[in-house]
Amino acid sequence: MPATSTESAAPHATLRAESEAILAAMIAGIAGGALGLGLGLVHATANLWGPASFAVWAGGAAAAAAAVSSAVGYWRARTTDGQEWRREIANWRYALSTASVVIAHVSLAAIATIAIFAVLARSFIGVELNAFWTTVLLAVTAGMAAWLAYLSASRMTTQRLTSLLVAFIAIGTVSAMLTTSDPKWWEYHFSQLGTFNDLSSFLFNGTLIAGGLLVTTFTLYVGHDLAALGESPRGTRIVTTALAVMGVMLACVGIFPVDVNMLLHNLSASGMALMFLLLLVGGPWIVRRMPRAYFLSSWAFLAALVVSIVLFAVGYFGLTAFEIIVFALIFGWLAVFIRFMGVADQPEPLQV
Repeated sequence: MPATSTESAAPHATLRAESEAILAAMIAGIAGGALGLGLGLVHATANLWGPASFAVWAGGAAAAAAAVSSAVGYWRARTTDGQEWRREIANWRYALSTASVVIAHVSLAAIATIAIFAVLARSFIGVELNAFWTTVLLAVTAGMAAWLAYLSASRMTTQRLTSLLVAFIAIGTVSAMLTTSDPKWWEYHFSQLGTFNDLSSFLFNGTLIAGGLLVTTFTLYVGHDLAALGESPRGTRIVTTALAVMGVMLACVGIFPVDVNMLLHNLSASGMALMFLLLLVGGPWIVRRMPRAYFLSSWAFLAALVVSIVLFAVGYFGLTAFEIIVFALIFGWLAVFIRFMGVADQPEPLQV
């Protein structure tokens, strides 16, 4: 019987994927251990935190391991049973989606690793690592990054891609806030984070660009899942087109920071908001297969947006807060949309 839900079409754990993930972890662990040994031999002792410290090397090793593993895992998923639809995607589109998935995994691996070692540095103040510990820790770090990235990328589904997207956007923007050179950035607007030409700006703009690529990748999965639900070709086309435009506009917000081209920056942000409104307001006429509870939640998101606009207009909160709220509403709605799409083929509960 053909699968109709997103979960039934999802790639399940397979012996091949698990075995390949372990193999990737072993190879990355050996490479990381060799790098750690070399680091320990060059530097008799290595600081856990600071410029050119062990944490930086660990973050780089985790990023490299995640890059290779996620690329191989995601590309190999095309040959998984039940995922034949991926083979029908043009190679250039699948290559683009692979790049977006890899960028997200690389960023998350690097940021998470550096954050972990930042905590360890606070716990072991003044500790210095010899060759043994640099070898062991880099081997474990690279191996874990490769293992987790391979498992994540090889079993990518619409819901998992949503979680990856939300986590990537959240961690990237928070990291930009923490590393900004101007602690008063919030007194201006959210996009101020991308105007300093430093690490903070790179993280902020890079997150938006990569996030936009992820959203465009998202359309491949959403289109497949809506078609599996029996949604009309017209509704599927409208949803995937609107999401693709949102992805392009989100990337353009990062490509054109406020200090580079304010007009294009604002037009990109406005275009993203318009696509969001189209999907929010037009839902009952566009995706008729979605359950009633989804449409009720969409009206709740719309009400929250209207209230936010009113509160901003009367000066209750500033532009930064308003932009963050709208940003959160867009990605919050996206997560809700995907959750309901995964259960839309189930019968409606009885009303009491």
